[in-house]
Amino acid sequence: MLHSLFETLRSLFAHMSMVERVSLAAIGSGAVLLALLERIVPYTKDQAFLREGFFDDFALYTIAQNYVLSIVIFSIIIARLDDAGGFSRLQLLAHWPLWLQVTLFVVTHDFYIYWMHRWQHRNRLMWRLHEAHHSPKAVDWLSGSRSHCLEILINQTVEFAPIVLLGASPAVIPLKGAISAVWGMYIHSNLNVHTGRLQWIINGPEMHRWHHTMGKGMRSNFSTKLAIWDWMFGTAYCPPGEQAKEYGVRSWFPKHYIGQTLYAFRVFHTRARSSAAVATSRARDSDGASAGNL
Repeated sequence: MLHSLFETLRSLFAHMSMVERVSLAAIGSGAVLLALLERIVPYTKDQAFLREGFFDDFALYTIAQNYVLSIVIFSIIIARLDDAGGFSRLQLLAHWPLWLQVTLFVVTHDFYIYWMHRWQHRNRLMWRLHEAHHSPKAVDWLSGSRSHCLEILINQTVEFAPIVLLGASPAVIPLKGAISAVWGMYIHSNLNVHTGRLQWIINGPEMHRWHHTMGKGMRSNFSTKLAIWDWMFGTAYCPPGEQAKEYGVRSWFPKHYIGQTLYAFRVFHTRARSSAAVATSRARDSDGASAGNL
């Protein structure tokens, strides 16, 4: 069995380009480094490494879900869009330097994610898809991987479709993917870091941990890579001298992957419906009282 696994991995690496191997190595190295640093300079001390939900976040969200969704996004959605329009054949960005292509897509997608993320916290339908991401009661380098499959499907299609359709270099996809993965692990990491004025531009755990609390900060700090969006649009929250704590969501939430995925489709119990029921009840009471007085 181990031999078969080794052969599968060897075959997988053999078909990768050098930039894909470097990107994968960067993600793996980043994960190991952040996990080690969390043991050395933790923000929340004595936080368990194998915390609740660790297996689901690592095996099901990070590996299984991402693998399946990558096939759906690239081989089905983006491939069909390109077949229908033939956009990639125009090679609109092919003459740009690689660093400029990567920078363009990092900045533009980060701007999109800021507003998408902000909308998810203000729209009850979109919140259903984002709720799983806020459910971990301990925030660390791995917890950021917990995201509903439909949320990932939407955001990664928006992330990678323009790269393909605008005819960017094939190297942009693994490089952009590695930047997103490592940065995502970093901003969720349980690290006691202080970056000073750099936090006005580069997002990190200093601000993002507040976004995962159950308090005031949850409706702030929507930026992912560039904190500048929060400062520009008035959603930054980073109180000096205060300790972030109590992560997660206030209501009950399933503990495992299948339940978390299905829970997004539960029936709404709206306030409007409750208000209508109260109004109807009051009207009936009023009618009954009037009839009794006649």
